[in-house]
Amino acid sequence: MKPYYVGAHVSSAGGVSNAPKNAAEIGATGFALFTKNQRQWRAKPLEKEEIKAFKEACASLQYPPESILPHDSYLINLGHPEKENLEKSREAFLDEMKRCELLGLDRLNFHPGSHLGQISEKACLSRIAESINQALDATQGVTAVLENTAGQGSNVGYSLEQLQDIMAQVANQNRVAVCLDTCHAFAAGYDLRTEEACNTFFEKFDTLLGFSMLYGMHLNDAKAGLGLKKDRHESLGKGELGLTVFRYIMTDNRFRGIPLILETVNPDIWAEEIKMLLSFTKE
Repeated sequence: MKPYYVGAHVSSAGGVSNAPKNAAEIGATGFALFTKNQRQWRAKPLEKEEIKAFKEACASLQYPPESILPHDSYLINLGHPEKENLEKSREAFLDEMKRCELLGLDRLNFHPGSHLGQISEKACLSRIAESINQALDATQGVTAVLENTAGQGSNVGYSLEQLQDIMAQVANQNRVAVCLDTCHAFAAGYDLRTEEACNTFFEKFDTLLGFSMLYGMHLNDAKAGLGLKKDRHESLGKGELGLTVFRYIMTDNRFRGIPLILETVNPDIWAEEIKMLLSFTKE
C-alpha cells in the first residue's frame, strides 16, 4: 500500500537543495517548493551542481518525485485576455515546467488563471487549456496540475465543472491532473465540515474528474465562511472547516501516494500539524 506523503510548502531559500532538508526538519514525508522566486518573472537557470545536490538530498531523505509538489510563480496567468501578457505567462510557465524536468520532478502545480473582466469565463478556460497544450508539447515527463481556486475576483477554476472543462480541452490526457485545496473548495461553496458532506464532494469529484486525476492536495483550514470566495487560510482545526475533512482524508486510501501539503498560516506549528495528520491514519 502506498504511503501518505504529508508535508508543507517549505522554503528553498539559498537553493532548491535546501527544500528537502527543510522538509525533513519538520517531520514531513512529502513537501512543496518554488523552484524559483515566485514573485519574479525571470530567474537564473538552475546550475548543474544545484540540480545534483537537490536530487541527492531527495534520495538520501527518501522523497520520491511523487511526494513532491512544486508550485509555479503567482505572476503567471495562463488565461490572460491580453496577448502580450498571455505570451509572457506562457513563456514563464514553460520555463517552470523545464525546471521541474531538470530536477527530476514529475508534476507542476499552478493556479488556472483569470479573465480580468475582459473575456468570458468560457473563453478564459479555453485559453488556459491552449496554454497547457503548448507547454506539454515542449516538455516531457512533467504533468500540469491544475489547482482549484476560491473564486475570488476574476479567477476561474473554482468549480469542478470548470476544471473538467479545461482538462477536456487538453490533448495529452496523461499529463494533466488536479490539486484540490480544501480551503479553496470551501470558499467556493463546497461544504466539507461533515463526513456526509465530504462523501458528497468527493463522489462528485470522482464522477466529474476521477481519483486517478488527483495528483496532490493542499490541506488548509479556512478563516472565512462557506461560499464567501475568500482565499484566507487558517491552521488546522482553528477555522471554519474544523478537523473532520482532514481526518477523512487521512483515513481514506484514495489519498495515499500523492503530496498532501500544508499551506496553513503558522509555519511554527507545521511539525505539530504534520504529526497530527499522520496520527489520524492510526485511528
